[in-house]
Amino acid sequence: MLVVTDEQGLLRALDWHDHEARMQELMRRQYPGERPQLRATSQASSATQAMRAYFEGDIGVIHALAVATGGTPFQRQVWAALRAIPDGQTISYGELAQRIGNPTAVRAVGLANGANPISIVLPCHRVIGSNRSLTGYGGGLERKRWLLQHEQALPADASPPTSSAAQTGRLPGF
Repeated sequence: MLVVTDEQGLLRALDWHDHEARMQELMRRQYPGERPQLRATSQASSATQAMRAYFEGDIGVIHALAVATGGTPFQRQVWAALRAIPDGQTISYGELAQRIGNPTAVRAVGLANGANPISIVLPCHRVIGSNRSLTGYGGGLERKRWLLQHEQALPADASPPTSSAAQTGRLPGF
């Protein structure tokens, strides 16, 4: 995982190791005029430690992480609503639009999900299609499926895994 924190220790971005270009593009859009400096550190941040614990099975550890996001007011509203989705549950894009008080903004909610800079902690992977299908995840649908299985939130009527990686329980890309 790529973990970006600021000088105050606030989590600014989190993405898969093979999505660095995507993460940098999202950060560029959210912080126009700024040039975030990405560099490795010799010490693991609290966010890095929390993500390790999450992947080891402590799902709730991510709730304590302090985050800071750029983005538009609408995006920040969607991202706050994402964080309120309980562990082990999924909702549809339409339900998420209703939760923010804008039931006709389903597509805009989907776009805000796609611009989410802090995957997993702002759990856009918990948002599924209205027909309960797994749709739209920047890290790929195999990872979305894995995350939902990891959190025990995979809908019972979701299509079965098709790859050997999903069947072995090994996270794609790790």
